[in-house]
Amino acid sequence: MGRKIYRTGNSLVVTLPKDALDQLRMREGTEVEVQVNEEQGVLIISPVEGALDGVDEVFATQVDHFIEEYRVALDELARAP
Repeated sequence: MGRKIYRTGNSLVVTLPKDALDQLRMREGTEVEVQVNEEQGVLIISPVEGALDGVDEVFATQVDHFIEEYRVALDELARAP
């Protein structure tokens, strides 16, 4: 599953596949650690230990649905000065 790095604002970003995030119980707002393995030439992205503790699954699902429904509007708000 290939991904492309692109610019948004002053940052470079890469999207992550929803099925992979679901498997790791990660969602928007999850704190992650990024490690570089220079020998293998790879980035390793993993959730910060304890980052998922105390997350109410029902609330997290509601937030996911809200973000999906209002994605366009939220993106526009994020671009506003």
